Amino acid sequence: MKKGLIGLGIFLIVLLSACSNSSTENNNQADTGTEATMEHGNMEHSGSEELPEGLKEAANPTFSLESQAVINADHMPGMKGATATIVGAYDTTVYAVSYTPTTGGEPVKNHKWVIQEDLENAGDTPFKQGETVVLAADHMPGMKGATATIDFAQSTTIYMVDYVPTTGGDPVKNHKWVTADELTAP
Repeated sequence: MKKGLIGLGIFLIVLLSACSNSSTENNNQADTGTEATMEHGNMEHSGSEELPEGLKEAANPTFSLESQAVINADHMPGMKGATATIVGAYDTTVYAVSYTPTTGGEPVKNHKWVIQEDLENAGDTPFKQGETVVLAADHMPGMKGATATIDFAQSTTIYMVDYVPTTGGDPVKNHKWVTADELTAP
Protein backbone atom coordinates (compact mmCIF):
# COMPACT_ATOMS: atom_id res chain seq x y z
CA MET A 1 0.00 0.00 0.00
CA LYS A 2 2.81 2.40 0.94
CA LYS A 3 4.66 1.62 -2.32
CA GLY A 4 1.51 2.42 -4.29
CA LEU A 5 1.07 5.76 -2.52
CA ILE A 6 4.74 6.63 -2.95
CA GLY A 7 4.53 5.77 -6.67
CA LEU A 8 1.39 7.88 -7.01
CA GLY A 9 3.09 10.75 -5.19
CA ILE A 10 6.12 10.60 -7.48
CA PHE A 11 3.87 10.47 -10.55
CA LEU A 12 1.94 13.55 -9.38
CA ILE A 13 5.16 15.48 -8.68
CA VAL A 14 6.51 14.65 -12.15
CA LEU A 15 3.18 15.58 -13.75
CA LEU A 16 2.96 18.90 -11.90
CA SER A 17 6.58 19.65 -12.69
CA ALA A 18 5.97 19.07 -16.41
CA CYS A 19 2.89 21.31 -16.38
CA SER A 20 4.82 23.98 -14.50
CA ASN A 21 7.72 23.90 -17.00
CA SER A 22 5.35 24.10 -19.97
CA SER A 23 3.60 27.09 -18.44
CA THR A 24 6.93 28.78 -17.71
CA GLU A 25 8.13 28.23 -21.29
CA ASN A 26 4.93 29.72 -22.67
CA ASN A 27 5.17 32.70 -20.34
CA ASN A 28 8.81 33.24 -21.33
CA GLN A 29 7.77 33.17 -24.98
CA ALA A 30 5.12 35.80 -24.38
CA ASP A 31 7.59 37.98 -22.45
CA THR A 32 10.11 38.21 -25.29
CA GLY A 33 8.44 41.29 -26.71
CA THR A 34 7.89 39.48 -30.03
CA GLU A 35 4.66 38.33 -31.52
CA ALA A 36 5.06 34.94 -29.84
CA THR A 37 2.05 33.94 -27.79
CA MET A 38 1.03 30.70 -26.19
CA GLU A 39 -0.78 29.74 -29.41
CA HIS A 40 2.39 29.99 -31.53
CA GLY A 41 3.45 26.60 -30.22
CA ASN A 42 0.65 25.29 -32.47
CA MET A 43 1.93 27.08 -35.54
CA GLU A 44 2.37 24.82 -38.54
CA HIS A 45 6.13 24.43 -38.81
CA SER A 46 6.22 22.86 -42.26
CA GLY A 47 3.92 23.96 -44.99
CA SER A 48 2.94 23.23 -48.51
CA GLU A 49 4.86 24.45 -51.53
CA GLU A 50 1.49 25.73 -52.71
CA LEU A 51 1.36 29.51 -52.85
CA PRO A 52 -1.58 31.87 -52.51
CA GLU A 53 -3.11 32.80 -55.86
CA GLY A 54 -1.71 35.97 -57.42
CA LEU A 55 1.61 35.97 -55.53
CA LYS A 56 4.43 37.32 -57.71
CA GLU A 57 8.09 36.26 -57.54
CA ALA A 58 10.42 39.02 -56.34
CA ALA A 59 12.09 40.95 -59.13
CA ASN A 60 15.28 41.67 -57.19
CA PRO A 61 15.38 39.83 -53.83
CA THR A 62 18.10 40.47 -51.26
CA PHE A 63 18.46 36.69 -50.84
CA SER A 64 18.35 34.59 -54.01
CA LEU A 65 16.73 31.17 -54.36
CA GLU A 66 18.74 28.33 -52.82
CA SER A 67 21.02 30.79 -50.98
CA GLN A 68 21.43 30.52 -47.22
CA ALA A 69 20.72 33.05 -44.48
CA VAL A 70 20.58 33.09 -40.69
CA ILE A 71 17.09 33.67 -39.25
CA ASN A 72 16.97 36.48 -36.67
CA ALA A 73 13.23 36.14 -36.01
CA ASP A 74 11.77 34.02 -33.24
CA HIS A 75 8.24 33.47 -34.53
CA MET A 76 8.51 29.89 -33.24
CA PRO A 77 10.79 27.99 -30.87
CA GLY A 78 14.05 26.97 -32.56
CA MET A 79 13.79 29.51 -35.34
CA LYS A 80 16.15 32.24 -34.11
CA GLY A 81 19.73 31.49 -35.12
CA ALA A 82 18.79 28.68 -37.52
CA THR A 83 20.36 28.58 -40.97
CA ALA A 84 17.69 28.85 -43.64
CA THR A 85 17.68 27.91 -47.29
CA ILE A 86 15.65 30.33 -49.37
CA VAL A 87 13.00 28.41 -51.33
CA GLY A 88 10.88 31.36 -52.43
CA ALA A 89 11.07 35.17 -52.64
CA TYR A 90 7.98 37.26 -53.41
CA ASP A 91 7.10 40.96 -53.64
CA THR A 92 3.93 41.76 -51.69
CA THR A 93 2.56 43.56 -48.64
CA VAL A 94 3.18 41.82 -45.32
CA TYR A 95 1.07 42.20 -42.22
CA ALA A 96 1.31 41.58 -38.51
CA VAL A 97 -2.23 40.86 -37.31
CA SER A 98 -4.17 40.26 -34.11
CA TYR A 99 -7.17 37.95 -34.07
CA THR A 100 -9.22 35.53 -32.00
CA PRO A 101 -9.00 31.97 -33.36
CA THR A 102 -12.19 30.58 -34.87
CA THR A 103 -11.59 27.50 -32.70
CA GLY A 104 -11.80 29.61 -29.52
CA GLY A 105 -9.09 30.28 -27.00
CA GLU A 106 -6.96 33.29 -26.22
CA PRO A 107 -6.55 36.08 -28.78
CA VAL A 108 -3.35 35.95 -30.85
CA LYS A 109 -1.54 39.28 -30.77
CA ASN A 110 0.81 40.65 -33.44
CA HIS A 111 1.10 37.40 -35.46
CA LYS A 112 3.90 37.69 -38.02
CA TRP A 113 3.36 37.25 -40.95
CA VAL A 114 0.42 37.07 -43.29
CA ILE A 115 0.61 38.57 -46.76
CA GLN A 116 -1.83 40.42 -49.01
CA GLU A 117 -2.60 37.17 -50.79
CA ASP A 118 -3.37 35.46 -47.42
CA LEU A 119 -6.41 37.72 -46.92
CA GLU A 120 -9.92 37.02 -48.20
CA ASN A 121 -11.01 39.28 -51.06
CA ALA A 122 -7.91 41.43 -50.58
CA GLY A 123 -7.53 42.83 -54.07
CA ASP A 124 -4.39 44.83 -54.90
CA THR A 125 -4.75 47.78 -52.52
CA PRO A 126 -2.77 47.29 -49.29
CA PHE A 127 -4.60 47.57 -46.00
CA LYS A 128 -3.55 50.06 -43.33
CA GLN A 129 -2.88 49.70 -39.63
CA GLY A 130 -6.14 49.39 -37.69
CA GLU A 131 -8.19 48.04 -40.58
CA THR A 132 -10.16 44.81 -40.21
CA VAL A 133 -9.62 41.84 -42.56
CA VAL A 134 -10.59 38.17 -42.81
CA LEU A 135 -7.71 35.67 -42.86
CA ALA A 136 -7.51 33.01 -45.57
CA ALA A 137 -4.15 31.67 -44.30
CA ASP A 138 -4.06 28.59 -42.09
CA HIS A 139 -0.61 28.89 -40.48
CA MET A 140 -2.18 28.08 -37.11
CA PRO A 141 -5.34 26.25 -35.99
CA GLY A 142 -8.28 28.66 -35.97
CA MET A 143 -6.60 31.21 -38.23
CA LYS A 144 -8.49 30.57 -41.47
CA GLY A 145 -11.72 32.57 -41.52
CA ALA A 146 -10.83 34.62 -38.43
CA THR A 147 -11.46 38.36 -38.41
CA ALA A 148 -8.19 40.19 -37.76
CA THR A 149 -6.95 43.70 -37.12
CA ILE A 150 -3.90 44.94 -39.01
CA ASP A 151 -1.17 45.82 -36.47
CA PHE A 152 1.54 46.60 -39.02
CA ALA A 153 1.78 46.72 -42.82
CA GLN A 154 4.78 47.02 -45.14
CA SER A 155 5.40 46.48 -48.85
CA THR A 156 8.51 44.33 -49.09
CA THR A 157 10.01 41.06 -50.26
CA ILE A 158 8.84 38.09 -48.24
CA TYR A 159 10.62 34.73 -48.12
CA MET A 160 9.60 31.10 -47.79
CA VAL A 161 12.39 29.11 -46.12
CA ASP A 162 13.54 25.63 -45.11
CA TYR A 163 15.53 25.25 -41.88
CA VAL A 164 16.44 22.89 -39.07
CA PRO A 165 15.29 24.23 -35.67
CA THR A 166 18.10 25.11 -33.25
CA THR A 167 16.14 23.16 -30.62
CA GLY A 168 16.43 19.99 -32.69
CA GLY A 169 13.69 17.99 -34.26
CA ASP A 170 12.51 17.56 -37.81
CA PRO A 171 13.55 19.99 -40.54
CA VAL A 172 10.99 22.69 -41.29
CA LYS A 173 10.00 22.88 -44.96
CA ASN A 174 8.34 25.79 -46.76
CA HIS A 175 7.93 28.00 -43.69
CA LYS A 176 5.81 31.00 -44.59
CA TRP A 177 6.96 33.85 -44.02
CA VAL A 178 10.08 35.79 -43.03
CA THR A 179 11.15 39.25 -44.18
CA ALA A 180 14.58 40.32 -45.42
CA ASP A 181 14.96 42.28 -42.14
CA GLU A 182 14.68 38.95 -40.28
CA LEU A 183 17.52 37.36 -42.25
CA THR A 184 21.27 37.98 -42.36
CA ALA A 185 23.99 36.53 -44.56
CA PRO A 186 25.78 33.60 -42.85
